[in-house]
This record gives sequence, C-alpha cells and structure tokens, in this order.
Amino acid sequence: MRIRPGSAAAALALAASIALAVFATESRAQVNQVRRTADGKADLNGIWQAVNTANWNLQDHPAGPGVVVALGAVAAVPPGHGVVEGNEIPYLPEAAAQRKANFENRLTADPEIKCYLPGVPRATYLPYPFQIVQTPKFVLMAYEYAGATRTIYLDSTPPSPDDSWMGHSVGHYEGDTLVVDVTSQNDRTWLDRSGNFHSDALHVVERYTPLTPDALTYEATIEDPKVFSRPWKISMPLYRRLDKGAQVLEFKCVEFVEELMYGHLRKQPSK
Repeated sequence: MRIRPGSAAAALALAASIALAVFATESRAQVNQVRRTADGKADLNGIWQAVNTANWNLQDHPAGPGVVVALGAVAAVPPGHGVVEGNEIPYLPEAAAQRKANFENRLTADPEIKCYLPGVPRATYLPYPFQIVQTPKFVLMAYEYAGATRTIYLDSTPPSPDDSWMGHSVGHYEGDTLVVDVTSQNDRTWLDRSGNFHSDALHVVERYTPLTPDALTYEATIEDPKVFSRPWKISMPLYRRLDKGAQVLEFKCVEFVEELMYGHLRKQPSK
C-alpha cells in the first residue's frame, strides 16, 4: 500500500522514524556518559542491586507457596521471568535428580537458609545490595548478605590457596567490560532457592558492562562438567542505588539461624 503524503499513515511513519532517531541519539549519549576512573576505565564504583526473582528460581516460574506454608503470602514465591539464556539449565541425568531432591528438601538444605556464604554468581542477585570498590590493582565486592566479600585481582594474581565459599576471582578489562574468571569454589552453595546447584568443578566467567551511568549488564557463563552437559549463561541488569544515604548495611545472619540448626541440641528444662 502506498502512503500518501499528508495522510495519517505518513504522519505515523514520520513520528516513528523521529522516535528511532531520538532513541539512537540517546543511546549514544548514554555510552558517552559512562563514568571513568583516573586511568580511563569504566567506573563501576557504587552500590548496586539486582531487581528480579532470580534468587527464587533462575528459570521462568509461576507464583507458588513458600518453603514455610504457614507464613502464607509472606513466604510465597513471586512469579518471575527467567534469566537463563534459552530458559534451559542443561543438567546431566543424575544431577537433574539431585536438583529435584534439593527442591523437595529446601527448608533444611538450602545454604541461604543457614546463612552460609552465597558463592558466585548467586551473591550478585540475592535481594540485597552490594558495593563495588575499584582500584587499578584489584576490585573489592562487599555484599550485604552474611557480610560476604571477595577480591578480584587485576594486577599480580596470587594462586588460589584452596577451594572456598566465594572462590578465587581474577579479572581483566575488555573495553568498558570488567571480565572476571572465578574458580576454586566449594560445592556447598546453591544457585537459587529452587535447588539449582553445582559441584566443586564450577567455573564462572562474569561480565560487568556499563549500560547507562546508573545501570550495568551482568552476564555469567556457568560451566561444570560434573553437573551440566554444556556451559550455559545467565544475564540481567544491575541498578545503582540512588536513594539518599544508600549504603551496604550489616546483615550478619548467623544469629538468626541458631534455633534452626542447633535448637534440637538444647537441653530440655527439668520439671
């Protein structure tokens, strides 16, 4: 159909082309507005937070009852879109059975419930803020949950002393993207509350890319030949906390799980 000059269709087409041009201009302006450190690297310093339901389940999921049904809506699982590329986690058959068992026993099995350190990548999308402190030689990440921290080595890289909860992180820059290679994690953390897990062979490659001055794109490629048949990837935006006085507060949750973990050892009072 030919669009006649002066017609409504022509006006809509013109408006659409103007909108696209404005969007492209704004996108270029946002890239040019990326904050930079004194050495020219993209400035990632600040307090960031994921705003999604990945910690409940990395994949697409409907709303559902929580792990403690008696708490009703307070503990219910909110619905959410997945952050997994293709919405598929490629479990090996035995590992898929373990994931199912994890979900069924999540009240006592989920490491988050016990206040264990979250590991990578889960630390990034827990529903709490975390802070990035950037220097030319290393990047420090401090997480609100359980007081977790990790150092990303950029300059000289000491060898990993042993497997640990937060692993061993080595970083480098590819343009404005901070790329982090994470190894030496133990097998005691999960990837979310739905039982997705890994072994001690976990290898994670993270990518932090400025999207706007106040947003990052976070990507993590996950490889674990003991659990998954192939590498797979998650991605999500991270947002800078702009509220006045934003800071990473202290959430040392160990004291809140003593009854859960050790209550059965309490000596019964005498009658």
